[in-house]
Amino acid sequence: MSKRGVGDLPAAALEGKRVLVREDFNVPLKNGTVTDDTRLRAALPTITYLRERGARVVILSHLGRPKGGPDPQFSLRQVLPHLEKLLGAPVEFIADLSAGVAATRKLPRGGVALVENTRFWPGEEQNDPALANQFAALGDLYVNDAFGSAHRAHASTEGVAHLLKPAVAGLLMEKELKYLGDALERPRRPFVAILGGAKISGKIDVIEALLPKVDEILIGGAMACTFFAALGFELGKSLVERDRVEVAKGLLTKGGNKLILPRGAVVAPALDRGAEAREVPSDRVPADMAIFDIDAATRADFRARVLRAKTVVWNGPMGVFETPPFDAGTRAVAQALVEATAKGATTVVGGGDSAAAVAGFEDKLSHVSTGGGASLEFLEGKALPGVVALDDA
Repeated sequence: MSKRGVGDLPAAALEGKRVLVREDFNVPLKNGTVTDDTRLRAALPTITYLRERGARVVILSHLGRPKGGPDPQFSLRQVLPHLEKLLGAPVEFIADLSAGVAATRKLPRGGVALVENTRFWPGEEQNDPALANQFAALGDLYVNDAFGSAHRAHASTEGVAHLLKPAVAGLLMEKELKYLGDALERPRRPFVAILGGAKISGKIDVIEALLPKVDEILIGGAMACTFFAALGFELGKSLVERDRVEVAKGLLTKGGNKLILPRGAVVAPALDRGAEAREVPSDRVPADMAIFDIDAATRADFRARVLRAKTVVWNGPMGVFETPPFDAGTRAVAQALVEATAKGATTVVGGGDSAAAVAGFEDKLSHVSTGGGASLEFLEGKALPGVVALDDA
């Protein structure tokens, strides 16, 4: 899917213009302070690019899931100080759309404004045309840089792209589409996908879509338990989606040698009893125990497969990585990806928990996606409304 990018616009199209930029500033907050600024930093190249070319940048974003209108705990005003610090420049805050047009017209060349949480207006998630028109009035052209929201057909992601032209991809959006697109359409082989997480139900479509394209899919996380159940293993107190066991059987049949399951597991009586954790073969889980991670043999097996690969896509942790000692499997996979990247492989980490697991060494991987749900839907082969609406190259 080839889309026009902000770099395709001539300088005259930006100089002095109000550029409405949809970013993803859905960042974690504690006591009104940003605790992880990854998404803010990811947006800086596009914002800086526009400012350096004389544009007046007007930023739209959502934050959290406010119910039924404005809610102070979800106000983007909390993000303002951190954004100003990163930009090294003041940012005007637009709390009310009715005063927004006048405020954007007063912005100086290279000035930046941040509009209040798009979800404070009830028409945002319904893709209300009237709200899309209000957003469109804030700019002269549109840039969507929010890959993490591109799978949502909302007023600020899809509706406004039909009203403001040109409507192009930002630098982050372009990078996301390039790495994920190239991995799926033009992978260097062997092509290995690693899928983890709690539930197979959220990944069925991904597995179905990837099976014809990959050489191997390595399965970890609690979703592996449903595959084990399909093989008839006793799994003790492990999380199993019983209503998906037949689906897992079908995938095992269809996948053949491509689906690689863990050789063993780290088990414990409960998540808060990590001191009692031990390793067992996958088909030998004690009745009073549950699986919380992949074992050392699986970590070694997965590492060897990753190091043979030329393209690796990873989405989902191998265990309950937020709770040591059940983080070892996820950490091992992350380290294997770093080693593979150093050897020349293209490594793409698909957002969400996986991105959190590689925090601190993103620069040692080819690409870490900022969009969990969007990257999953992209891997499933679904069209992303926020991307489709942009101008074709």
